Amino acid sequence: MKIYVSAAFLDTSEVVEIAKAADDLGYDGLGIPDHVINLETLKTPYPYTKDGKRRWEAFTDWPDPWVLIGALAMVTTRLRFVTTVYLPAMRDPYSAAKSIGTSALLAGGRLELGIGVGWCEEEFTLMGQQFARRGKRTDEMLALMKELWKPGWTEFDGEFYQTPRLEMEPTPPPIPIYVGGLSDIALRRAAKHDGWIGDLISTDQALIRVAKLREMRAAQGLSMDDFVVITPLTDAFTPEHYDRATAGGIDGIITMPWMFYSGPLATLDEKIDGMRKFRKDMALD
Repeated sequence: MKIYVSAAFLDTSEVVEIAKAADDLGYDGLGIPDHVINLETLKTPYPYTKDGKRRWEAFTDWPDPWVLIGALAMVTTRLRFVTTVYLPAMRDPYSAAKSIGTSALLAGGRLELGIGVGWCEEEFTLMGQQFARRGKRTDEMLALMKELWKPGWTEFDGEFYQTPRLEMEPTPPPIPIYVGGLSDIALRRAAKHDGWIGDLISTDQALIRVAKLREMRAAQGLSMDDFVVITPLTDAFTPEHYDRATAGGIDGIITMPWMFYSGPLATLDEKIDGMRKFRKDMALD
């Protein structure tokens, strides 16, 4: 079982020290979320809470993931970075491919691209991108970015993006793509790529989706051997819980270890101490 520390809702000033500690303590990765802005009022309900309210307070930090990963790559040696999740369709594919590819190169191949199609129509509108058909645009963007990340000349003729003969350097190392989301549409998209990222769900809910992914992959003649499943779990607190998740096909957990010891108001020192205690209590060392 791989353990990723979530950087969600942290003060940006703390993230470098959290990443360094995670690297030193033997954690596998750092999960980095993505929003460009946070609007005061929204008509679009947040889809991952029962009441439609956002999980974060106003003025929560949302650092640019690619700037952050570039910085974190310079102070770590083995820690991997996964976006949880980045929204390609809210950007143009060329700027996105350039930023992602540069970060992957600086991280020495330690980047895992977690993507989603997005839920906030108002944020798309502000960014000058259409909210409608964002799923199909995401699919085409991923295909185009894969071509842009290859060495040599690239041409691409899609429904949304027509690309004349060009090249984009530097060429990054391989970038695995994990798709986030809980719907069957999201799972079908994930099954076509390298992995799936879940949300805050129970182990039973996660295992139901793993079973669906297994069926979807099999229908394409693909196995789960090289497919990665990463998710937070709301009910995993002991080594036995993690053993059950592993046996069911979950490869990695995204968690905030300090929440088990000091809670959401933990200081930086308490967060790092909680990370240390978590590894010992979960028998990870």
